[in-house]
Amino acid sequence: MSMAQTAVQIENLVFGYKPEQPVLNISDLSINRGERVFIHGPSGSGKTTLLGLLHGVLAADNGRLEILGHNLTAMSGGKKDTFRGSHMGYIFQMFNLIPYLNVRENIVLPCRINRARHDRLQGRNVNDAAAELAEHLGIASFLEKDVTELSVGQQQRVAAARALIGGPEIIIADEPTSALDTDHRQGFLKLLFESCEQNNATLLFVSHDRGLAELFHRSIALHEINRVIQS
Repeated sequence: MSMAQTAVQIENLVFGYKPEQPVLNISDLSINRGERVFIHGPSGSGKTTLLGLLHGVLAADNGRLEILGHNLTAMSGGKKDTFRGSHMGYIFQMFNLIPYLNVRENIVLPCRINRARHDRLQGRNVNDAAAELAEHLGIASFLEKDVTELSVGQQQRVAAARALIGGPEIIIADEPTSALDTDHRQGFLKLLFESCEQNNATLLFVSHDRGLAELFHRSIALHEINRVIQS
């Protein structure tokens, strides 16, 4: 498979929070550009750890991790930060919204601090792009509100809009529907899938809701490929 087709390539990736105590050991994993991947597994199987490695906030002890043809394991911290901001959108389980910014300011933040994300708007006004995402997610009436005034489900949708703005090539979502009711969950997934299709973006989606798995191109049971769990 050529690098042009590969979004994620893992080879003998090992990580532990303590020396000589690995919690994740994956021999081989390849994910295509544009692929929607559902990742599941019991607590302790390494899901959040894997997402941290893919996002570049954790550094592997051994092995190779390539994202969009770039060797993440060889990058300095500063280069990882720039690369992450340019190419990845992350929907955090705990949202990580900026409490002193309003909804609109939170959504546009990636385009304000990263030139690549801004340039992918192709001349569109960043506030207009934020408003369009907010409309699709049912939070347009809250754009000028402080995020601290919103419900948990509304904050989760703000986090989703922030991850999607500027069309990043990889979307990482950690339990992104956990606080959404059925109607908002369906709307959220529709927007998420449409955004990925428009940008040929790869979606890495972690959830305990196994009923969603059939909506994805592929399902990965992490406890079946993590050699630490297998042993």
